Amino acid sequence: MRMRGVTEDRLSSTCYRATTNVRLLSTNMDQKIPYDDYQLPVVFLPSYESPPAWIAPQERIQHPDYNNELTQFLPRTVVLKKPPGAQLGFNIRGGKASQLGIFISKVVPDSDAHRAGLQEGDQVLSVNEVDFQDIEHSRAVDILKTAREILMRVRFFPYNYQRQKERTVH
Repeated sequence: MRMRGVTEDRLSSTCYRATTNVRLLSTNMDQKIPYDDYQLPVVFLPSYESPPAWIAPQERIQHPDYNNELTQFLPRTVVLKKPPGAQLGFNIRGGKASQLGIFISKVVPDSDAHRAGLQEGDQVLSVNEVDFQDIEHSRAVDILKTAREILMRVRFFPYNYQRQKERTVH
C-alpha cells in the first residue's frame, strides 16, 4: 500500500484496521526505493528527527528543556487594599456550578492585583478566611466587592482553569 503525504490520523487508522502485517518505513523523500522489493504493505514516513542532546542531571536545573520548577503551583497569599468605589483589578469566573472552583480570568495590567502577582489561571482558594473552593459565583463576587482589605490564598492551576473555561460562560 502506498501512502505518500498521508496525515498522521489517517495513517494511524489505516494501520489499526490492517488485517495483515504493516511495515512502516521512514525515508528521505529524495530516495527512490522500488515498492516491489517489499513483501508487506509499506508506509513511508518523514525522516526521523533526532531527540535533543543528553544533558547531565546536575545541569538540568538551569536548562530550559528540563525546568522542574514546581513552586509556581504552590498556594500563595496575596494582599490587596481596595479604597471605596475602586475596582479590584481582576475578574473571576466559575463557582459551585462548575465544580472546579473560582478562577482569576483577567488581570488588569498595572493594577494592584497585577503588581501583587495575580495572573489568569490562579484558583482562588480563600478570601479573608472564607473558603472559595465550593462557593456560588455571586457570593464570591459579593465578598470581593464589599471587602476593603482582601487576604487571598491562590494557586496557579492552569489545567483546571482550562477545564473550567470549557464548562462555563461567565
